[in-house]
Amino acid sequence: MTTDQTWARMRVEAASAAAAEPVLASFLHATILNHESFQAALSYRLAQKLSDPEMNAMLWREVCDEAYENEPAMVEAALVDLRAVYDRDPACHEYMQPFLYFKGYQALEAQRVANWLWRHDRQALALFLQSRMSELFAVDIHPAVKIGKGVFMDHATGIVIGETAEVEDDVSILQNVTLGGTGKESGDRHPKIRRGALISVGAKVLGNIEIGEGAKVAAGSVVLKPVEPHCTVAGVPATPVGACKDKSPSETMNQVFNYDTYSI
Repeated sequence: MTTDQTWARMRVEAASAAAAEPVLASFLHATILNHESFQAALSYRLAQKLSDPEMNAMLWREVCDEAYENEPAMVEAALVDLRAVYDRDPACHEYMQPFLYFKGYQALEAQRVANWLWRHDRQALALFLQSRMSELFAVDIHPAVKIGKGVFMDHATGIVIGETAEVEDDVSILQNVTLGGTGKESGDRHPKIRRGALISVGAKVLGNIEIGEGAKVAAGSVVLKPVEPHCTVAGVPATPVGACKDKSPSETMNQVFNYDTYSI
């Protein structure tokens, strides 16, 4: 589905919802129907969510608009993220749902703005935005973190990602996941999550280690060593327990593993 098709479908969804639930009509017009483009709607929605007594919605919208005008790839990434949620989350039935209501999606798009600020020598505002995201969404992602597109943060509560971590395209991360360091070391000290990996509920991945492409980290695991591509690890500390049947477990969201099928 193209950018225009996704945006057009969101508008149809919003119009149908406004007709079915008139009490939400004003909200749906303000957030979706009054905007000519997905970019405009996204900057408005983030600004409304982020606003507080210290930084009002108008100021946040100016920041978002500046970021999107200077780096249009951020808007395209936000659309790919949106489609990832729709494709992977069985509780998501419309494209407008994550855009309006899912804090994992909203936190991810706010982090993209914070990262843009960080990369343009505006660290003070980037850190202010990180703090606001943490208060609002219960998600703490450092502005310096590099995140690809097509990323899905399901539920998102309690997700913590440290400064030098990297998350590549098409990764799925569930609630209460930590991508952290192992102590007070400085420099490059956080995990690198490669394309298509699945990091399940409550997993802790610690240190400058690599979770390989298409790998799967089982719920509640503590990962202290690198994980090979297309390998499933589980336990405390995590050890290999099987090969991933799916090429991209982040897309299938299949969290079941079978000891009998293990072969690397």
